[in-house]
Amino acid sequence: MGDKSVRKKQFIIDKAREVFAEKGYRAVTMKDIVDACDISRGGLYLYFESTRQVFMDVLKSDQEGEDVFSGKVSENSTSAEILVLFLVEQKKEILKKRGSLTKAVYEFYFEERPDRKDDFLRKEADATVKILKRVIEVGVENGELTCADPSEAAKSILYTLEGLKALSNTVGISSEAIDRQFIYILSTLGIEDDGN
Repeated sequence: MGDKSVRKKQFIIDKAREVFAEKGYRAVTMKDIVDACDISRGGLYLYFESTRQVFMDVLKSDQEGEDVFSGKVSENSTSAEILVLFLVEQKKEILKKRGSLTKAVYEFYFEERPDRKDDFLRKEADATVKILKRVIEVGVENGELTCADPSEAAKSILYTLEGLKALSNTVGISSEAIDRQFIYILSTLGIEDDGN
């Protein structure tokens, strides 16, 4: 695929992401994507055969561009600082009302049941747990954190985050309620709330 084709395909993926974020997965049609991209139906079908295929590429693109610990982590950051930064970034994502793919992702997984090789959500979850586990282990080794089982602690953090995302997209959840959950998580690791 030439440079122009690669750029065109990425343009379609970026526009489709906006459509999926707005409508969810189930309601999106190829026509919606054609309209958002302002291209012909044939132009879209040169790159994609179905909304499923487009959505898979949206997920893949999001996964490639996402850094679990996005933000300003320096070489001198402590494990506690890294965890707090991570949770702050996650809170922003949980509370994001526009531009979030959470609803579309859940609809996709409930309807499509992707094969293990296409299971981007599982790969992302596994990668997040692996990184969290390592951050906790380093914190324990340095005497900064207390944790008997870093692997289970990392999974617990992930499960809490997924639950908060689901609540945010269904019944709603306040910023304060999220803060209370995060304070609880940090306190179980021996990190005290300093009021920030």
